[in-house]
Amino acid sequence: MPTEIQNAVNSLDWGWATDKVGALYDLKDEQINKLQTEVLLVLISSEDLADLKINIENNVGINKSDTEKIVDELIKKVFNPIAVKIDGDVKKGLQSKKISWSQSVDFIISGGDYSKFI
Repeated sequence: MPTEIQNAVNSLDWGWATDKVGALYDLKDEQINKLQTEVLLVLISSEDLADLKINIENNVGINKSDTEKIVDELIKKVFNPIAVKIDGDVKKGLQSKKISWSQSVDFIISGGDYSKFI
């Protein structure tokens, strides 16, 4: 995992945030642990964020309506703050690097894949 992503994930106590979301929806400790596992799998890129809803529904054992609300809360309290941190770290990193015209060409040739430059 790129350093920027590692730093962003470590900058937020996502376990605590996930615990609070689970408590908000009266999940049992076992369900909260499973919810945290699903969030972790997304954070380490083992699972896609788009699959989080179905994975929570299947693995945590929550009804569809509550699952949608929980995913919305997780996006607000976990994934959006981490995305903002990654964005800020990447921008700071770019300010300290010398960018040449060849990097722009390489970016265009890569089809706009930012991950090739992290």
